[in-house]
Amino acid sequence: MDTNNLLRQLLMLGIGTTSLVADKLREVSETWVREGKLDPDQASNFVNDLMQQMKAEQSGFEAQFQRQLRNMLQDIGVPRQSEMDELRGRLDRLERQLRELENRLWR
Repeated sequence: MDTNNLLRQLLMLGIGTTSLVADKLREVSETWVREGKLDPDQASNFVNDLMQQMKAEQSGFEAQFQRQLRNMLQDIGVPRQSEMDELRGRLDRLERQLRELENRLWR
């Protein structure tokens, strides 16, 4: 499973959904302005307020999604970056020690 591709697709889905909602909000507010239900300032404030709420909710959703994804990856045994970095460091130390031992043997 290509997690980068999955994440990219989910991000694009979220962006597309947000864009679609924003377009529909603008259409509805413009219709209400034409029908005299709202004045242009009210319509603008309405759209801006709803978009701010959506952005706040979206960032909360993104944080929750990241936590769930991190937990899922941990459950299936995918190591965290910090664990990989630690293993690389240990491998580097072992390689260095091996070179030192080889150099001692050839002297």
